[in-house]
Amino acid sequence: MVGTIPREIGNLKNLERLQLGINNFGGPIPPAVFNISTLLIIDFTSNRLSSHLPSSLGLWLPNLEKLYIGENQCTGPFPMSISNASQLTDLDISTNYISGSIPENLGNLRNLKWLNLAGNNLTSSRMSFLSSLTNCRDLESLFFDGNPLIGGKLPGLVGNLSGSLVVFSAFACNIRGSIPGEIGNLSHLINIQLGRNKLTGRIPATIRALKELQSASLMENKLEGFIPTELCHLNNLANLDLTSNKLSGSIHACLGNLISLRNLLLGSNMFSSSIPSTLTRLTDLLILNLSSNSLSGPLPNDIGKWKVLTSMDLANNIFSSNIPTGVADLRDLAQFFLSNNRLTGFIPESIGDMLSLEFLDLSRNNLSGEIPKSLEKLSHLRYFNVSFNRLQGEIPKGGSFGNYSIESFMGNEALCGAPQLHVPRCKSKPLKNSKARTKLIIYVALSIACTLLVATLIFIILRSKKRKDKLPSQEDVLPLGSWRRISYHELHQATDRFSETRLLGNGSYDFVYQGILSDGMTFAVKVFKLESEGALKSFDVECEVLRNTRHRNLVKIISSCSNDLDFKALVLEFMPNGSLDKWFYSNNHSFDILQRVNIMIDVAYALEYLHHGNSTPIVHCDLKPSNVLLDENMVAHLSDFGIAKLLCNDDSMIQTMTMATVGYMAPEYGNEGIVSTKGDVYSFGILMMEIITRKKPTDEMFGGERSLKGWVKESISSPLNQVVDIDLLSNVGRECSAAKDCALSILQVGLECSTELPDERIDMKEVVTKLKKIKAKLLKDTERVRQRGRF
Repeated sequence: MVGTIPREIGNLKNLERLQLGINNFGGPIPPAVFNISTLLIIDFTSNRLSSHLPSSLGLWLPNLEKLYIGENQCTGPFPMSISNASQLTDLDISTNYISGSIPENLGNLRNLKWLNLAGNNLTSSRMSFLSSLTNCRDLESLFFDGNPLIGGKLPGLVGNLSGSLVVFSAFACNIRGSIPGEIGNLSHLINIQLGRNKLTGRIPATIRALKELQSASLMENKLEGFIPTELCHLNNLANLDLTSNKLSGSIHACLGNLISLRNLLLGSNMFSSSIPSTLTRLTDLLILNLSSNSLSGPLPNDIGKWKVLTSMDLANNIFSSNIPTGVADLRDLAQFFLSNNRLTGFIPESIGDMLSLEFLDLSRNNLSGEIPKSLEKLSHLRYFNVSFNRLQGEIPKGGSFGNYSIESFMGNEALCGAPQLHVPRCKSKPLKNSKARTKLIIYVALSIACTLLVATLIFIILRSKKRKDKLPSQEDVLPLGSWRRISYHELHQATDRFSETRLLGNGSYDFVYQGILSDGMTFAVKVFKLESEGALKSFDVECEVLRNTRHRNLVKIISSCSNDLDFKALVLEFMPNGSLDKWFYSNNHSFDILQRVNIMIDVAYALEYLHHGNSTPIVHCDLKPSNVLLDENMVAHLSDFGIAKLLCNDDSMIQTMTMATVGYMAPEYGNEGIVSTKGDVYSFGILMMEIITRKKPTDEMFGGERSLKGWVKESISSPLNQVVDIDLLSNVGRECSAAKDCALSILQVGLECSTELPDERIDMKEVVTKLKKIKAKLLKDTERVRQRGRF
């Protein structure tokens, strides 16, 4: 149903149930509704209602038992008078824009069983509303997650809440401090959600008392220390999420005794040692994430015991064994991530039997041999990556392999295949001959080999007498543009003599032109202004960085052209959609929320690789929209490494002069000249805010003490349409709500990235994790809206 709720509905007398949930009603709620004293149930869930809740709400509802206003667009303060509806058992005002303080008299609702305040802009001084709720002795479910303004520490009196409490959800509330040990008093707790806060300290051992606990999420905090062995006594635990903390030590073998576990998520911590063999006892495990730790040793030989596993992420560790052939038993596995380890040996043929696979990433290991043709049977495989290994032979052509690009195979020097993959063509195999001819070929080959061997020995002996000791330079070991050489004459012709009509950009140290070769190849050429002080150093730095880095979200170098006198240039991959800056501020284009999230994730991946994916961390030092380029598929690529800094293995920062761009530059750059990866994190935080607000940090509205970051921080508590780009709010109803929720989450991450003190900033691994989860929630919320729209 659509339209508005008629005001005349308030004239109905003796009405006991008013249930209008899951419709498309808009406009205000008629105030007279809250004067019908006979009402037992009011349900307006999942509409587009946008009124203030009346301050008298509850005064004239003596019989009301259930009030559901969740998933609407209601605004204004939380009505303090709600506590007068003394018969309330269920109160749900979640996912609105309600602000102000949470009333401290909610404890007057002595019959309250269900309280859902999640997804608003509520505040609470020292979380004092919890003290009032200790009077609600029948309270079973408490949700106040997604209210980022609550803050403060979780008080010990939380242990005094109802003994009937089964759900305690305080996700993303800016809660600080440690988890109080009194949490163990909630002995009937089934679900506890404390993820995406700022909790520190250790997980309390008193958690052992939560015998009925089935789900515990403490993800994205700053918890330290070991996983307490007391967790191993929670025999009903099905979901354990400790992702993105600072937990360390080994993964306890006793976790293998929790046979009720379905999801075990320990990624992005500092765990070491190996995977305990006992974990394969968890035969009903559905999701396993141990990524981004320091786990070593072999993969479990009996890995096939996880028969019902649907997702396994072991990427970014230091595992060093072969891939067990037993993976073939993982018939339900859809996502399999093993990238960035030290795995050796062949890719097992048996992977071709894992018919449910949709994502397979084996990149950045030491795998050798051929890519098994059996993988052509994987008809559901949407993502495949074996880049940067030591693979050889022909790339399969059947199945899904026709959909993959060079990014899936690059960094394997001995692969061959189709021309579009930019690898050599495979040599045709000779036909089989008779035995006699085969023997003749062998005899001839042996003779030629012996002759060549003798000749080679003679040559080496003669040469050794004349040879001078000479170490190869870096240019000799790893030449630029090893796959394509382009001369100055070719560049001159391809750019119409470096015509202004081909000019793409003009920087401090360089001009960038579009070039088109006679064979149709299009590229970008960066010509350095050698008369400018610092240009030569910029050329050297960019060569050094691009020579030693390869990543999907970095602009690729094709070649270089240089002489010692007056010309130096880099030939780069051409990005047809130009820079984010030009695209973003064009009147002819606009980005929806998903496109913006995808671009942020692309840039975050690039920075994560620069900071954590190399033996020598690289600091970009000049992150801004004009250095983010977009290819034909709107995939973002980070460019311009002219002032980048390479950190030594034992350095986390250096002190030097820098020329980073004002507005994006971290405070420690300008104040002390300190360069570290945390400076890039700061710049990325500013970039995220700019992408959501469509305001440059140098906008004329920012001056004096006012800044983009300060404006976002001040405005985030008010209705988001005051700060979010208007183009993101063009949709109506729940799609607009999903976009707002996503924007709010991104702005929060942006503020976490751009704190004043570098040590308080999260790193790029954490940023990637947060953005991926925000995107997943956006997709889920959007799909749910579309599904509802069909009915």
